[in-house]
Amino acid sequence: MSWRKIMEKPYVITLGTAGGPRVWTPEDGAEPRCGIATAIVVGDRWYLVDCGQGVYRQIWKAGLDLKKLAGIFITHLHSDHVVDLTNVLVLAFPEFAKLGIQVPIYGPGDRGFLPPVNKQATGPVNPVYPDNPTPGTVDFVDLALRAHATDINDRVMDSLRPSPLDIWRPKDIALPSEIGFHPNDNPYPEMAPFVIHEDDSVKVTATLVIHPPIAPAFAFRFDTEAGSVTISGDTRFSENLRTLSENTDLLLHEAIDFEWVHRFNDEHTETGRAVIEHHQKSHSSPEDAAIIAEESGAKQLALHHLVPGTAPASVWHAASNTFGGKLHIPVDNQRISLSEKIGDEHA
Repeated sequence: MSWRKIMEKPYVITLGTAGGPRVWTPEDGAEPRCGIATAIVVGDRWYLVDCGQGVYRQIWKAGLDLKKLAGIFITHLHSDHVVDLTNVLVLAFPEFAKLGIQVPIYGPGDRGFLPPVNKQATGPVNPVYPDNPTPGTVDFVDLALRAHATDINDRVMDSLRPSPLDIWRPKDIALPSEIGFHPNDNPYPEMAPFVIHEDDSVKVTATLVIHPPIAPAFAFRFDTEAGSVTISGDTRFSENLRTLSENTDLLLHEAIDFEWVHRFNDEHTETGRAVIEHHQKSHSSPEDAAIIAEESGAKQLALHHLVPGTAPASVWHAASNTFGGKLHIPVDNQRISLSEKIGDEHA
């Protein structure tokens, strides 16, 4: 299949396909999967969803033009989804030179309350930075740029670079007030998808998904004139996600190997039990992802945010037992067209 033919339709690039706050090192010495990040390419524009470790390098490897970046979307504020957002903020802004480009960054706001302490705890648990324990996306961007002010001011004052404050436009996603959201008491109420961004290339809608204890946590859908792609974020089986994914051309859904979770964690320790409990209530098996894809009428399913990032493809292919459409187990920097009639290639 020619690359030219793939470019006729919008497509995604799976910049990074691993989940979790760690580097997965394959035993065979193969290149490890990078942290979760996805580019959606529509015409001469592209949009970035999540910024896991390695994303800035992956952007360059994929040949994406930073000056064509039209928006960044953060599903939730766990470190494996935002750890390299700072790299994009600090390293990319000189690329914009004096073009007058502004890039919106959408993500969760400050939840306003700490999550409850896990019931497995046998002693006191003390939060860090209790004066501002749950910063949202706007605060995240501000704090990241403040931490690099020495470097940034050197480049602004001496090299006459543009200020990143003139380029990045962070926005905390405002939830509809009528849904009754509360980060602890009602973190994922049933709701209709709502629009968070629209331009002449895409309309982006969002919904709440189930990833306790973090809240809010979002899934996003990108609708274009030539197809749609839905990105689950981190979630267990979610009715909201099923609604958002209805008849989508491509669903990118997280997947975890729960057998590995039990092997990797010691059930005889409070930490081990808490970690197992977290994964079970917050993530999806390949079969769970397949059910969402099948019931929503998705035409294609691609599993990403793979945990562990070293598992063989056979673990993920269990999704094919439930999903009757085209299944992808992508590697990093793989291109997948929104049209199921067109194949995929590596960047």
